[in-house]
Amino acid sequence: MEITFQALIMGIVQGLTEFLPISSSGHLIIVPYLLGWTAPFITSLAFSVMLHLGTLVALLVYFRADWLAIVPAGFSALRERSLGTDPNRRLAWLLVVATIPAVIAGPILNDRLEAAVRTAEDVAIALVVGAAVLWLADQVGRKMDGIDKVTFPRALVIGLAQAVALVPGISRAGMSISAGLFAGLTREAAARFSFLMAAPIIAGAGVFEARKLLTGEACVAVQAGPLAVGILAALVAGLAAIHLMLRYVRTRSYGIFVAERIAIAGLVLVVFLSR
Repeated sequence: MEITFQALIMGIVQGLTEFLPISSSGHLIIVPYLLGWTAPFITSLAFSVMLHLGTLVALLVYFRADWLAIVPAGFSALRERSLGTDPNRRLAWLLVVATIPAVIAGPILNDRLEAAVRTAEDVAIALVVGAAVLWLADQVGRKMDGIDKVTFPRALVIGLAQAVALVPGISRAGMSISAGLFAGLTREAAARFSFLMAAPIIAGAGVFEARKLLTGEACVAVQAGPLAVGILAALVAGLAAIHLMLRYVRTRSYGIFVAERIAIAGLVLVVFLSR
């Protein structure tokens, strides 16, 4: 029962932090550290990645109208070899371009970086670095353009920023949103584009990690009950986080997320010194 409760909390943490620019992977390392949880399954990289399946479903459900327009439009553009005047065709291929860097870097670097940066102290440093980048982007970005103003070079730069976020604590959402702000997008447009481009990356990572779990390559015993609880919690929390995030940034800055990152890093430092 204890491990099921831990999986529930971890799922909620994953769902909330995946769509806030504060690093889900970093928080999934820090929370067990602060609470003293040591169960191998709960603290495993495989469990953390599988929780992303819940947030993937949240993305697909929340943006279902967008995906029902974007996906067919993308295939139409491919079939006719033309973007035409349909904004959905263009957006579909902008998202493809934006995911290329992570698709290349993920299989090569993800496991290595996750294995190298698995301590709470390392994550705390990354949280502060990511906070500085997000704060700077929010201060200097023009915040005038919508998603319709994203160009293919801009999409590639945002994709490169997302690939950098493979380091736990940096934050995929934080880096891609920061890149969007630097590129002149409004706060809401930067967040929305970040969420849309996350779906194929999360799907790929989930499938890759599921294979490792099923084949035993992950070297951790699968506990189906806690895993199901965690994924469901991530789904519900993810839906709430997307909704709240998009509403919040329409009228407010990203300052609260910068402050949260620094506060969590400070808490980790205090606990580390006290131990």
